[in-house]
Amino acid sequence: MHALTLHNSLSRRREAFAPLNPQRVGLYVCGPTVYDLAHLGNARPVVVFDVLARLLRVLFPHVTYVRNITDVEDKINARAAELGVPIAEITARTTVEFHADMAALGALPPDIEPRATDNIPQMIAIIEKLIASGHAYEAEGHVLFSVASDPHYGRLSGRSPEELQAGARVEIAPYKRDAGDFVLWKPSPPELPGWDSPWGRGRPGWHIECSAMSWRYLGQDFDIHGGGGDLIFPHHENEMAQSCCAFPGSHFARVWLHNGMLLVHGEKMSKSLGNFRTVREVLSVAPGEAVRFLLLRTHYRASLDFTEAGLVEARRELDRFYRALAKHAPGFAEEPAEVPAEVMAALCDDLNTPGAIAALHVLADRALAGDAAAAAGLHAAGRVLGLLQVAPETWFQGEGDAGVDAAIAERLAARKARDFGRADAIRAELLARGIVLEDGPGGTTWRRADAS
Repeated sequence: MHALTLHNSLSRRREAFAPLNPQRVGLYVCGPTVYDLAHLGNARPVVVFDVLARLLRVLFPHVTYVRNITDVEDKINARAAELGVPIAEITARTTVEFHADMAALGALPPDIEPRATDNIPQMIAIIEKLIASGHAYEAEGHVLFSVASDPHYGRLSGRSPEELQAGARVEIAPYKRDAGDFVLWKPSPPELPGWDSPWGRGRPGWHIECSAMSWRYLGQDFDIHGGGGDLIFPHHENEMAQSCCAFPGSHFARVWLHNGMLLVHGEKMSKSLGNFRTVREVLSVAPGEAVRFLLLRTHYRASLDFTEAGLVEARRELDRFYRALAKHAPGFAEEPAEVPAEVMAALCDDLNTPGAIAALHVLADRALAGDAAAAAGLHAAGRVLGLLQVAPETWFQGEGDAGVDAAIAERLAARKARDFGRADAIRAELLARGIVLEDGPGGTTWRRADAS
């Protein structure tokens, strides 16, 4: 059995992974706040931790993967007010859109996907424990966590007390004992979501939500907590503090994993720079598997620069892998093969997906040279990476490739109207995207330029 090594953000070093229970691994990952379409930065942790969950299932008998839905939060309230629609409509629609986009990227659903609004009693129970033990206090209808009460506060982010206070991004309020204290519960006016509590009608702060849901579904101590590196402080720091203080003697998550930032053309993604990309927008010009592959070509802990050229290259690499599979289809899929040792070795080395992809190329070389066993190994390796699972002919035909069929129909209409300039322009536009049109007696068919 391959030994799994992971870089633990808490210890700041690579460690051999040893689950609390070798028969049952628990993984918790922070999920979306459902107020808008998912962007590429949201997609990266989903894909990264989907690969981790797939790998864990190869290594261990049972894995419980929990990823939450944050459906009560001030950003949601603001978006609903901006659009003039009910909050429930925003969260329901955005959750469906998130699921559709992540499925298009080949991400399997988590085993459990709790919603914050279904776990309010657990949040209240933790807050009551914190008040009783002196780690939280009530002030003007709010309940706040007392940062000074936790001598270990700051150990995850590694920040000094001064740095913590400077970067806390917390509301300055006169009822706080300390500027760094953060909200566990706050009052809700009638027009906003609220629940009855010992401190009056209110709603939870963001950080307490994940503490409650991980506790309910994985227990006081569990194996792995994942998320984007931007969540280390304050969200994960606060999660760990309140959970460890509510349950004295517990360690909360034993291993913390964080993926690096996603850049677009070398710059942080932002609407003001004009480089903001939703998953939905990118899926309109490329298949989801190519987007997923691009996200996996960079090690999860490193910054990833998303470019259109990189997406084209990712697609070409997948074309090569599928050509290798096509040479041996359908035999490679008849009996599921084991994941090749060299691929497992790379993934068990702190989820080294670039190393695993390099091993895929070696397998593809052998498969293209006629090695059927290598094709079977390539297909099995793709399974743990969430790649190469459609039939090669489906990939090359690009079933469901967004916009191609519509463009062909528009070109046909232009030709019937004798607007040959527009018809030629559509052909050129598709060719620029790597789509080759072929006119024949039976009509127009298409293939990708690298699929000849």
